[in-house]
Amino acid sequence: MNVPLLDLVAQYDGVKDEVLRAMMAVVERQGFIMGPEVAELEDAVAQLSNTRHAIGCASGTDALLLPLRALDMKPGDEVITTAFTFFATAGAIHNAGGTPVFVDIDPATFNISPHAIQDAITPRTRGIVAVHLFGQMAPMEEIVPVARRHGLALIEDAAQAIGARRMVDGTWRRAGELGTVGTFSFFPSKNLGGFGDGGMMVTQDDQLADRLRRLRLHGGARQYHHEEVGYNSRLDTLQAAVLLAKLPHLEGWSRARAERAGTYTEAFTGHPAVCPPAIDRANEHIFHQYTIRAPRRDELHAHLKARGIGNAIYYPLALHLQPCFAHLGYGRGRLPVTEAAMDSVISLPIYPELTRAQQDAVIAAILEFYA
Repeated sequence: MNVPLLDLVAQYDGVKDEVLRAMMAVVERQGFIMGPEVAELEDAVAQLSNTRHAIGCASGTDALLLPLRALDMKPGDEVITTAFTFFATAGAIHNAGGTPVFVDIDPATFNISPHAIQDAITPRTRGIVAVHLFGQMAPMEEIVPVARRHGLALIEDAAQAIGARRMVDGTWRRAGELGTVGTFSFFPSKNLGGFGDGGMMVTQDDQLADRLRRLRLHGGARQYHHEEVGYNSRLDTLQAAVLLAKLPHLEGWSRARAERAGTYTEAFTGHPAVCPPAIDRANEHIFHQYTIRAPRRDELHAHLKARGIGNAIYYPLALHLQPCFAHLGYGRGRLPVTEAAMDSVISLPIYPELTRAQQDAVIAAILEFYA
């Protein structure tokens, strides 16, 4: 049985009428740039993330770049982040004028280690980018006090975690709620994905929100008036319409992902080789990815591929070892927990439309490999 890693066609079949109706309303009105759907989506995402402001932008990468640019970094300024994440996290730091400082991760959750953050702070540190990897929030109750104590900006990279929650001091907190800025991606493969690129920034800070709105529009609050040099990073109205049509389904999709994660975990718990993902008890995981640790990972990857089972390795080469960051002086052995993860992780198909028969085929293929 062929099982794709992700089946966006199946998702589209379930929301086709709603999405096409929303898109055609934009087409017939011919209002493609900053149409009312953009503001409507911003209001909805602000409500979802329990924040005062949401500002749409052109991509998840720009959602990181613009708040980093708002730090007005000078040469030598540092931003601490994880090396076990998608490239955009560190690429945005570099492109905003900062130097990424990579620290190690928690071996159970793959999220950035608060203790490693504390140990990496220097007089040059300007901010922290904490990634909520694979749909599970980092321990914000530990990271926020570190940022506040040192006067640092804290950016939540929640590209993989829209709608995720964490219990902090007895209260459920949403991804994006507690940082200086939270950032989301609407890349098509995300839990809430558009029909192309799109991103969103959320914040509680009124002045910062105003500046982010300027930065996405060439640095000006009014047309042809520019307080600073910004970017052309508007969220496309068609993308906003697609996302508005999908948004009411997000909660149900998250539940379905969690159910399928439970099926995998039940099958693999106690297995002598396969290690299911650990879920922090404080978290409500939305399972953007279901990522296991497995010995002979590359052989397993080939085995699954030969049987038509979709799978992916996120991430095969951590950022501190990427050639473009060689000048920073990191090498093998510098971040041992990160390197152990990159050598052993593999992600399995997980999406709301995944059938039990498909899951059974995935599980059987993995058990067969280790038999």
